Amino acid sequence: MKLFGSSGIRDLVNRDLILLALELGLAMGSSYRSVVVGRDTRTSSDTLKHALISGLLAAGSRAYDAGIVPTPTLAYAARRFASGAMVTASHNPPEYNGIKLCNPDGSAFDSRQRKQIEALLASGAFEVAPWDRMEACSIYTEAIREHIDRILENFSVPSRLKVVLDCGCGAASLVSPYLLKKLGCELIALDCYPSGYFPRGIEPTPDNLETLIRVVRETGADLGIAHDGDGDRLMAVDDKGRFVPGDKLLAVFALSLKAKRVVTTVDASMALEDLGFEVVRTKVGDAFVSEMLRGGGDFGGEPSGACIFPQISYCPDGIYAAAHIAQIASENKLSQLVDAIPSYSVLRGSITGDGAIMARLQERLMSMEALSVSTIDGLRLAFGDGWLLIRASGTEPKIRVTAEAKTEGRAQGLYHAGVAAVRECLEVEREQSS
Repeated sequence: MKLFGSSGIRDLVNRDLILLALELGLAMGSSYRSVVVGRDTRTSSDTLKHALISGLLAAGSRAYDAGIVPTPTLAYAARRFASGAMVTASHNPPEYNGIKLCNPDGSAFDSRQRKQIEALLASGAFEVAPWDRMEACSIYTEAIREHIDRILENFSVPSRLKVVLDCGCGAASLVSPYLLKKLGCELIALDCYPSGYFPRGIEPTPDNLETLIRVVRETGADLGIAHDGDGDRLMAVDDKGRFVPGDKLLAVFALSLKAKRVVTTVDASMALEDLGFEVVRTKVGDAFVSEMLRGGGDFGGEPSGACIFPQISYCPDGIYAAAHIAQIASENKLSQLVDAIPSYSVLRGSITGDGAIMARLQERLMSMEALSVSTIDGLRLAFGDGWLLIRASGTEPKIRVTAEAKTEGRAQGLYHAGVAAVRECLEVEREQSS
């Protein structure tokens, strides 16, 4: 029984998901005696939160309701409890929801913990506590204040920085605006109020951030910041009004931290190696980065905008990243820092399909004569001048295709070869199943 994807449990909101939240609470409550629970702004999040808390209480665990908070705020609060649970589907559309589980150090449940929970849910071997061991849910009101106070210990913005902030009506709306104002930033707020309907596509991609980019240019702002639905991601727009690719954002943070060992995913740019970092690569998903980073590393993250700063927690922290990028932009023009990072051509896309084609796909791609093939996550073919990655999404029924090369033509060639191979294998799969 596999429930956890690359970033927790996610699915369309329906009866099964609500019942799963209740059973997950029962399963967690049998092992974790105190759990802090938070939620994002989705219309269904309150329903799932109460179902989850009901399960925890029924199992005899103590549950603490932190209300609407970003995932990293919940993860920081978890240091006071046995574990944390966040009701969110992160960057998925509003009709989705899910649950992320974290340890007291903010790290996502690792593979061993996830398997234990899945086995317990599959067996149904969890019991309801006696009536005299059930407690009422407590309200935990300090999560946001404590997170902001902890971040302010690390940062100050010496010059008055003009920042355009787009929270997309997600959970970061309740934290990032106040944090940036406390840092002394002159703030222009876009959609910084909680709403589960999301006025833009909630994933912080260039296509979804056209308004942010336009406002940064029109106002002459020094920096643009965008969050996803639960605030664990951050993407940036520089002082020239350019969207900063996630790979370059990782490099900007790593250079600022003077990092030596950087943990990232198989789909991150080879520019990180070219900049001299010791790069450790994992499967795509912040849970895998977090798990590896706990074994040693100065910084970790994904090109999607998830950045992990071990000095505060092992959870991707878009709120901490907002303060950090504001300080960086107050000391140097972000555009100059971005332009100093090696630029390679990167193409990313996805095709609706099932990951069952991966074995067939590996045979199909042998003709490309790669220097090496990694199967850490899908198939990553390395060539002298670039690489091609094809992997099944851990959160959606899609096949992800990514290619990077030192020239645009080569990147396009690798990408289109990968897309053609995926479509061919999907067609063969459909023919054989019909």
